[in-house]
Amino acid sequence: MSDRAGIFAGDDPFEIARTWLAAAEAEEVNDPNAIALSTVDADGMPNARMVLLKEIEADAFVFYTNYGSAKAREIDATGKAAFVMHWKSLRRQVRVRGTVTREEGPQADSYYKSRSLKSKLGAWASKQSQPLSSRAGLVAEVAKVTAMHGPNPSRPPFWGGFRLHPTEIEFWADGAYRLHDRFVWRRQNLDDAWEIARLSP
Repeated sequence: MSDRAGIFAGDDPFEIARTWLAAAEAEEVNDPNAIALSTVDADGMPNARMVLLKEIEADAFVFYTNYGSAKAREIDATGKAAFVMHWKSLRRQVRVRGTVTREEGPQADSYYKSRSLKSKLGAWASKQSQPLSSRAGLVAEVAKVTAMHGPNPSRPPFWGGFRLHPTEIEFWADGAYRLHDRFVWRRQNLDDAWEIARLSP
């Protein structure tokens, strides 16, 4: 019997990630799809922030943001990122790192259309990561873009998705006496087969 029976069973890490996320959606009070996304700036200084993961595809993880944001600029500069999803209720986490490409086509348009009107207008109004003089200034900008774009705004050209193509995915589950279960899927290149290993806790 495989050493990975149970919650680690299977050879497709994306399917395992989807199964774990579905379990978290039934348990977590807020934002079960929240990820701590990490990037590095031009000096190699790391950055981390919470982002909402919007899709687990057959071979990638997708999230959306303003392309003028610090995270987007750092991703565009390096082409790489990492994230961790941690679910306190399940006592599990998933760590992912790999290369990143933009998603700024029909899929991004479709996701943008699915958002609430206020979120759509907020995307137009916010110059994410840039200095802001006051809260009142932001509210005024929202009013301005509301008048300009109306009740059905199109996706801003400076806002869209990123697709993280992993070269490493690690699954961690809490164990008694800190004897946790850890399994990692690794590949050198995106076309390579996964190599799977159990890690010491």
